[in-house]
Amino acid sequence: MSSKSNAAKPDTTQVKTLETLRSQRWYGPDDLRSFGHRSRTKQMGFAREEVVGQPVIGIINTWNDLATCHSHFPQRIQDVKRGITAAGACALELPAMSLSEPIQKPTTMLYRNFLAMETEELLRAHPIDGVVLMGGCDKTTPALLMGALSMNLPAIYVPAGPMLRGNWRGNVLGSGTDVWKYWDERRAGQLDDQSWSEIEDGIARSAGTCMTMGTAATMMSLSEALGMCLPGASSIPAVDSRHQHMAYYSGRRIVDMVWEDLKPTDIITEAALDNAITVDMAIGGSTNAIVHLVAIAGRAGLTLPLERFDQIAGDIPLLANIRPSGQFLMEDFYYAGGLRALMAQLKTRLHLDAITVNGRTLGDNIEGAEIYHPEVIHSLEKPVKQAGGTAVLRGTLAPNGAVIKPTAAEERLWQHRGPALVFKDIRDLKARIDRDDLPVTADSVLVL
Repeated sequence: MSSKSNAAKPDTTQVKTLETLRSQRWYGPDDLRSFGHRSRTKQMGFAREEVVGQPVIGIINTWNDLATCHSHFPQRIQDVKRGITAAGACALELPAMSLSEPIQKPTTMLYRNFLAMETEELLRAHPIDGVVLMGGCDKTTPALLMGALSMNLPAIYVPAGPMLRGNWRGNVLGSGTDVWKYWDERRAGQLDDQSWSEIEDGIARSAGTCMTMGTAATMMSLSEALGMCLPGASSIPAVDSRHQHMAYYSGRRIVDMVWEDLKPTDIITEAALDNAITVDMAIGGSTNAIVHLVAIAGRAGLTLPLERFDQIAGDIPLLANIRPSGQFLMEDFYYAGGLRALMAQLKTRLHLDAITVNGRTLGDNIEGAEIYHPEVIHSLEKPVKQAGGTAVLRGTLAPNGAVIKPTAAEERLWQHRGPALVFKDIRDLKARIDRDDLPVTADSVLVL
């Protein structure tokens, strides 16, 4: 993502006037109610002219001390605020609940809709004209987009970015994938305490989300495909200085979006959702993306049936050689050209006229994007695999449909017949999975 391209102001027309800004309902009138709003805001050290006479921008901050993916947000918020101030607006931070996938129990999926509701109500209840959404961990991104859609104020997403590559004794480690391999070796007695401790130290060694193509990287990528973040933003490593630049320019851009009245429902359309599905197949995205995209579509007032994923999937091969479907990690993906380069390969399969947060079309944003490492991002002519990242299944186990990630499995498993070994719940699995008398073979199908 180049600073030059993000700094350039799109050719758009101002729609909003000062009098029609939402925040001015709180701060503008010469009445007792607004007197109270202004005096209490001054109580916090703000000057009158900071909230009267210019837009007020909210920053939804999903940081806390246990939010591993967002541990760099305290600094990034300052970068966003610099951009907002430079563009002539007032920046106000609004903390929201954080959904830390590695830490929170029993599952963050229980709380996705809570965060969506909190985002919506934080915006509804406060004198906010536009919002910067800061998130990255698995369920956080869809929750923020869902809440922003329901409130439908101008919004821009700042993705947390992936962490740096893991490393152990010269081996590149991928968080969320290699842990399972090494845990099996540990259980088999092939890794001593020292080796296990070193892997623990080296597998997640910076701020940011998992650097494999799990749910976090998938949803950050799809936010860019949807048009909700600046072009090139989704794969910048969290601790790269260019991530700070992106945060700054996002802060600048949201102010223009307020004046233009460019809202999430203008951006997240049926065409944008098709683009996201197409990109999801090409990156080998998480199967969770289907659940989240359907929910995002619902908040936009759109219907996204499972059949639509199946229709698009058949035409899109895997282009991103990223674990677990490939060999590389998100840091490599960024250096190879990132999502802009991948989408440029998909030009004939995308709705290029879809509008994005910078006021330009998707086609404009990917124009001239190049692949710098063709072993990381492949072309349509020479894909990583012919199959796309997700396939839809139907049968007696799932009469209403199910999804699998064929690119992360060996081809011999695409058609398989074997005895079913059923666990009634997670407790049953934990109690029996390591027992020597478990009736399991290499052909067994484990059902939870």
